[in-house]
Amino acid sequence: MLDGKAKRVHREEDGGQATPRGRPVGDRETRRKELLNAAASVIAQEGYTKASLRAVAQHAGQSTGAVLHYFANKEELVAALMESVFDHFDSILEAVRESTDIRTLFQHWLALAERNEMFWPVTSELFAKGRREPAFAEIIARRYERYRRVHTSILKAGQKRGTVRTDIPAELLTDQLCAMSDGWMLMYSVEPGRFTPKRIRARIEAVCTLIAPPATALAAMDPSP
Repeated sequence: MLDGKAKRVHREEDGGQATPRGRPVGDRETRRKELLNAAASVIAQEGYTKASLRAVAQHAGQSTGAVLHYFANKEELVAALMESVFDHFDSILEAVRESTDIRTLFQHWLALAERNEMFWPVTSELFAKGRREPAFAEIIARRYERYRRVHTSILKAGQKRGTVRTDIPAELLTDQLCAMSDGWMLMYSVEPGRFTPKRIRARIEAVCTLIAPPATALAAMDPSP
């Protein structure tokens, strides 16, 4: 039986109530983010199959029980990780929504690999898993549809401003640019050496030329002084 002192070991500052043994302390969102980062690292390095809750807990320096305090099971953890990936994509869109600057959009998009070398490998793993897991496929379809919708609105605004070509509908341009981005994401995981800063800059300039109004694109390619 615990003595009086032991019963008072874990107390909450505001209510004075005992905190159950094993419950993680600290800010909830911060702890969740730490566990999601740990899950991303394990999946990127070891693959989805080996990313058990125990492996994630060990990578985060936590117990499996601590992980289960925030996520009921592995599927819930991975679903939250998928949502967080699309949160990154959404934040990039919002950063250029007013300016409709496609160059900056792709700079931010490709810079994800520079800021976090695990981002594209783990995203590829998650997208591949979505083929066989209906719950994950639903998240990808729902969030990607939203991403394409906002992306299209940005291109339409650019068309009105005269910075994006109008001879191809914005919806089709969005499909092409998303397909291009998905291809880069996949190949980065396989051939990271092809994504040097120089080649990334060249890709961005190529995209801008492809979507620019025809007259502007021709002028950009003109080698004459």
